[in-house]
Amino acid sequence: MPQGMTTIGFIGSGHIGSTVARLAVAAGHEVVLSNSRGPQTLADLVADLGPRARAATPEGAAAAGDLVVLTIPLHAHRTVPAEPLRGKVVLDTSNYYPQRDGHVAELDDGSTTVSELVRAHLPGARVVKVFNNINFAHLGELARPGGHPERSPLAVAGDDDSAKQDVAGFLDSIGYDTLDVGPLAEGWRFERDTPAYGLPYMDPRYAGGSPDGGLGPGVPTTADALREALAAAVRHRGA
Repeated sequence: MPQGMTTIGFIGSGHIGSTVARLAVAAGHEVVLSNSRGPQTLADLVADLGPRARAATPEGAAAAGDLVVLTIPLHAHRTVPAEPLRGKVVLDTSNYYPQRDGHVAELDDGSTTVSELVRAHLPGARVVKVFNNINFAHLGELARPGGHPERSPLAVAGDDDSAKQDVAGFLDSIGYDTLDVGPLAEGWRFERDTPAYGLPYMDPRYAGGSPDGGLGPGVPTTADALREALAAAVRHRGA
């Protein structure tokens, strides 16, 4: 991560956003949180996170962040303020769920990917896809310090190598290694309905859901296991 970078902006502060924010604060970063309902609705979360956290508008969080985590439903991506994100590294956690987001023709026919669609709305932003294929509870549970034998990698995709290096530095600080999947167009390999979506971090006994509807505890994974899941996505697409 660039020297002196300590502020992480959040556009969206739901399950993934608040989990990443909690990990970031624990690692010594400052966080600026936002959502669509106004800074006042984040008072409890800010108080819980402590003095390194504050709330702002999406524009304020985008302007303040050295890195900006975009974590909102895909159908709302066109509401994201584009200008303050120009030149910024944007960590896109977006997933496409047609039942929630409505059908998007270019995603349904495979002519683009989720994060490429987001990037098209953010000219000049340096978009890196990350955090979209791990459940928020598992993300919070599986963070490990550097060198720990059970440290897990997270997949990233992006077209800007420098941006991916910045993201890798941030991930390292919050307890994760990085597995570079390649350009943003390869992000489909860890999107919904692929073997790399959630399953590498999940106890196989809970893959179909537990009797109480939960996902079970998070399970550390390895770079080799994640690579195999990503390769399986390619095999499944070609079958």
